[in-house]
Amino acid sequence: MRLILPLVFGIGGFAVLMALGIWQLQRLEWKEAVIAEIEARIDDAPTPLPASPDPARDNFRPVRLDAEIAGAPLRVLGAWRGGGSGFRIVVPAETAEGRRLLVDLGIVPLEAENPLAAAPEGPLAITGNLSWPDDVTPGTPQPEGDLWYARDVPSMAAALDTEPLLVVARDVAPAIAPRPVPVGTEGIANSHLGYAIQWFALALVWAGMTAYLGWRIRRRTI
Repeated sequence: MRLILPLVFGIGGFAVLMALGIWQLQRLEWKEAVIAEIEARIDDAPTPLPASPDPARDNFRPVRLDAEIAGAPLRVLGAWRGGGSGFRIVVPAETAEGRRLLVDLGIVPLEAENPLAAAPEGPLAITGNLSWPDDVTPGTPQPEGDLWYARDVPSMAAALDTEPLLVVARDVAPAIAPRPVPVGTEGIANSHLGYAIQWFALALVWAGMTAYLGWRIRRRTI
């Protein structure tokens, strides 16, 4: 009888830990499917800007546009996956149809003084992807003039008087100083396999401890 309660507790804990590991494997399968869908969408043929873009439907959608830089840029300081440390240059751009939107032209080094000094006059042919980046965190500092610490699309749009719409450039012609850093899936967290391994390892440890406890109890009763 002295073994019953420890065994019930041990088996129950083992089952819970195994279930958590299996759940993480299911999450891994779901996340890999999401990433595969996004990668397929990123590589689609570019289309004109949608009239009424929707973040859920159009995030990562490839687009092409001809637009002129229509104001001073914002600099976004950060360490960017695939781009290293530097300033992302976000500008207001105006299309021939009169739409004003945000364009992320790419990254310049931290020491760059005037990233658009050599920008040509006239429209730029921009190919890129619509993006609603999730850069803002509770610890993100407030902007300091043209220096920002995250791509906060609604706030940037209000500051630059544009639609709350961001195109992350993949290619800009004629070429200008910022180096385009296209959107990708590198920033999408996918740690489910590691979590699954941790839960399964804890389940094995739990099973070992249960077996050891049962052995100790049996020895005391002999």
